Amino acid sequence: MADVDEVEVIVAHHERATLRVGEVFLKIDVDQARTGVEVAAMALAPIPTPKVLWHKPPVLALAALRGTALARLGRPSTASPAAWRAAGAAIRALHDAPLPPWPGRGVDELRSELDHECDWLLTQHALPADLVAGNRQVAEAALRPWTPVFTHSDLQVAHIFVDGDEVTGVLDWSEAACGDALFDLATVTLGHPEHLGDVLAGYGTEVDLDVIRAWWSLRSLRGIRWLVEHGFDPNMPGGEVDVLRRALKNDWRP
Repeated sequence: MADVDEVEVIVAHHERATLRVGEVFLKIDVDQARTGVEVAAMALAPIPTPKVLWHKPPVLALAALRGTALARLGRPSTASPAAWRAAGAAIRALHDAPLPPWPGRGVDELRSELDHECDWLLTQHALPADLVAGNRQVAEAALRPWTPVFTHSDLQVAHIFVDGDEVTGVLDWSEAACGDALFDLATVTLGHPEHLGDVLAGYGTEVDLDVIRAWWSLRSLRGIRWLVEHGFDPNMPGGEVDVLRRALKNDWRP
């Protein structure tokens, strides 16, 4: 690292920051339990993950992954259909793995969180009431019993790296837990519904598309307050507000 010319800030907010120093990523997190989950999940996951170089709380050092992100929110993906299918296959491998030894959120907790976030959106006049109510109704389909699987739980497109048609690694495992398989599938296609068909082809089994749609709405409703409070813009093209608007137009099917 002695020959490094600059430090790149990848993301920074009140809870954590990620810096790139040459070929090393430094993750600084105030919540050591979250970092502990990340390290443990990467050790258990049957798919490629970044190599842990060292861990000295509150800093976790990871080796850079080969390739580039599968996509970015708000931008057309340059990845091939085969790369999206490979992402679906990697997700299926994760979901087929043994469960991690810690729980995830249950339906009752998610419903309570969703109600709280919708109340905030309405009292703060952050979104039109009809947009909140319509998506809250759509989101209800996700709040049903599911068989838990090993989920990444924050499987944004920027967290999946590909080189050509190969998945070279998956980043940011701090939210990994036992959860609903369809939540991961919805997260990776949030803002990119045109690639859902390829992801599902790689995943290799039929899923309930209405539940995918419900998770898009639920994740977006739950995420807006956090984004605003941490300095991010949920109104960016392809972002959470766009997802909510598109959901009510019912033009999302692959």
